[in-house]
Amino acid sequence: MAQHSQTPLTDPPTTTRPSSRAVSHRAWAIAVVAGAAIVTAGAFTTVPGLLITPLHQEYAWDRGQIALAASVNMVLFGFTAPFAAALMERAGIRRVAAGAMLLIAVGALLTHAMASPWQLVLYWGVLIGLGSGCLTMTFAALITGRWFVRRRGLVTGALSASSHLGQLVFLPLLAWAVDRYDWQPPVVTLALVALAVSAVVALFLRDHPADVGALPYGGKEFVAKPTPTQGAARRTVKVLFDAARTGTFWLLAGMFIICGATTNGIMWSNWVPAAHDHGMHATVAASLLSLIGVFSALGATLSGWLTDRFDPRRLLAVYFTLRALTLLALPQVLAASIHPTLIVFSIIYGLVDVATVPPVIALSQRAYGDDGPIVFGWTNSAHQLGAGASAFLGATARDLFGTYDVVWTALSAACLTAALMALVVRAPSTAELAV
Repeated sequence: MAQHSQTPLTDPPTTTRPSSRAVSHRAWAIAVVAGAAIVTAGAFTTVPGLLITPLHQEYAWDRGQIALAASVNMVLFGFTAPFAAALMERAGIRRVAAGAMLLIAVGALLTHAMASPWQLVLYWGVLIGLGSGCLTMTFAALITGRWFVRRRGLVTGALSASSHLGQLVFLPLLAWAVDRYDWQPPVVTLALVALAVSAVVALFLRDHPADVGALPYGGKEFVAKPTPTQGAARRTVKVLFDAARTGTFWLLAGMFIICGATTNGIMWSNWVPAAHDHGMHATVAASLLSLIGVFSALGATLSGWLTDRFDPRRLLAVYFTLRALTLLALPQVLAASIHPTLIVFSIIYGLVDVATVPPVIALSQRAYGDDGPIVFGWTNSAHQLGAGASAFLGATARDLFGTYDVVWTALSAACLTAALMALVVRAPSTAELAV
């Protein structure tokens, strides 16, 4: 693989103003519609954690069997994302996004009629996993890249936070609804919301400003709509095979496997039942998870600022070390009610939750140049692979040992390993990058 030049990290400079107020409004409206889709898809990521206890009580299924659906969902979410851009460029952003929301809605509605654990895996794991995998940062990047010249970074940041917003907005409400009405009415309601958003996407989203004869926001020249590409998926696979010949890729992927296992993998699926083991009400536990989400967004923003100023490798080492300490302390701070120590845990853990993303993006760009974003996409797939394994193994360990304590200890040790891995990351040599 030939050495590429580094990709600029800042928006392209421009001094021109938008062509018209109408054009400005159209671009922002497109961003709002895209954000609505990402918010809704994000709401489905935390639902499995609310379902483990109710499904275990209603059907007498093992927690590990229930968590397997969340595991499959996370893995497919991660491995769909690298190909989502190719599919959108081939078939159109609007069609793929509307179809993805429809797939999510169908998967959620079908759980109302399930009778076996394999059906939960099929409906929630496969259908919702594939649908939500199309509505990640790949989707956001395409929207901002086509519709915005000015404010691109702002819109990208807002859309990247939309998934967390879905968790923050819906999770406490869903936890309250599950507690009050059982699990089926909230899931069906959320599915109907997904159906409505699918319709909104189909009606109002547009693939490109040229579709409506407009300029991108802040652009000074008309941009023709690109022709459908057929080689994007092939390039995505080629970049993976080229990067896989370098040690840097395996260090980045290995760190992100651990990152996924120690964040959304264990927390989104097992936090509520783990807190329930300590006597905490599900609604209270969901509120704490939302608090973690608030500080995750703040931590990601702060981490981006720090990444511009400090060595990303050292930042990653600090983040993973702090995460290891918080997970190790978790069995001692969990209790039946909220207390100051638990709030401190939520704040510190939240600040380092998503903080690993900006340094890994920076390292990917520095090491692989123009291929860096695609390399990061595959690294993010490794993140979801770790998350899926952790969701399943964490619940299985709870079945075997009757407690999550061994899980927190093991994940803490894994974080310390990731901290050491971060310190030895280096740019691949010319020989490694050569074809």
